[in-house]
Amino acid sequence: MASRTVLIPVFDDLQSLDVIGPLEVFDTANRVAGDDSRTSTGTAAVHRTHASYDVVTASVDGGAVRSYSGLSMVPTTSLDQVREFDTLVVPGGTGTRSPAPVLVAWLRANAPRARRVTSVCTGAFLLAEAGLLAGRRATTHWSQCATLAKRFPDITVDPDPIFVRDGRIATSAGVTAGIDLSLALVEEDLGRATALATARYLVVYLRRPGNQAQFSAHLAAQTAAREPLRELQHWIAGNLHADLSVEALAARVQLSPRQFARVFTAEVGVTPGRYVDQIRLETARRLLEDSDDGVERTAHACGYGTPEAMRRAFIRGLGTSPAEYRRRFRPAAH
Repeated sequence: MASRTVLIPVFDDLQSLDVIGPLEVFDTANRVAGDDSRTSTGTAAVHRTHASYDVVTASVDGGAVRSYSGLSMVPTTSLDQVREFDTLVVPGGTGTRSPAPVLVAWLRANAPRARRVTSVCTGAFLLAEAGLLAGRRATTHWSQCATLAKRFPDITVDPDPIFVRDGRIATSAGVTAGIDLSLALVEEDLGRATALATARYLVVYLRRPGNQAQFSAHLAAQTAAREPLRELQHWIAGNLHADLSVEALAARVQLSPRQFARVFTAEVGVTPGRYVDQIRLETARRLLEDSDDGVERTAHACGYGTPEAMRRAFIRGLGTSPAEYRRRFRPAAH
């Protein structure tokens, strides 16, 4: 099998997990595919032949770099020594705020040679600086999406998905999303069985769908300042099968429906109906991931009423059906 070279450019003040996460996915895929051939000499670097992936790290000058968390990394080589590569994985980190012009120039000149170009977290800013995201959809860490959209108005920035693929270029959200994207690439290259075995070995899911939200509804929503509304938020999560209409919820906190809707929206950041929809969808996802309950029982437990109502909610919110979501997200079911 011909080896696919995965090139990861490294630079000072990068996010170390943006490098290590994808690297471990591709390295583990080699081992679980049974084509990992290694020889070592003392404490020297490992040499691999006939592997599915050959992961290469490269800095501008070949010298060591330091992540913003303080971890030192010694790359494989320098960027000017890299001749051919299949997949480019550009990490993020605070070093993307003022990138070295030579790194941006190298990306602009050489990224078009890759079969696939990807970024993790704020690595999207490096791709954007190099002009590689112009006219495309992209994402990055949720906290930086507005900045990316403002600095590069020719990019359609989607703040919600874990990763976005637009042609041969894929961008992913913060930190661990690089693992999800890398698993998707392994599945594309080596098949679902190898990707599944890789995910199991790394004790991660295969795989969070690219259009899954970057963070949960509970984290995305604000916690209400008023104690009765905070208690109501907790009650909603535990009683999704109950009547959760605005009128019923307003009665529980002894407010008129109009006043309740206004106060809840102001303090939580979304309308009561939207909040209930988000919590229902997230709870249904978790049940499909963690329990053996069928779709009908899950729909009832989450207050959807019918499986068809839950299916419509999944299609609308996640772009996939409950059955397909479970198939992709829960490797234990296979």
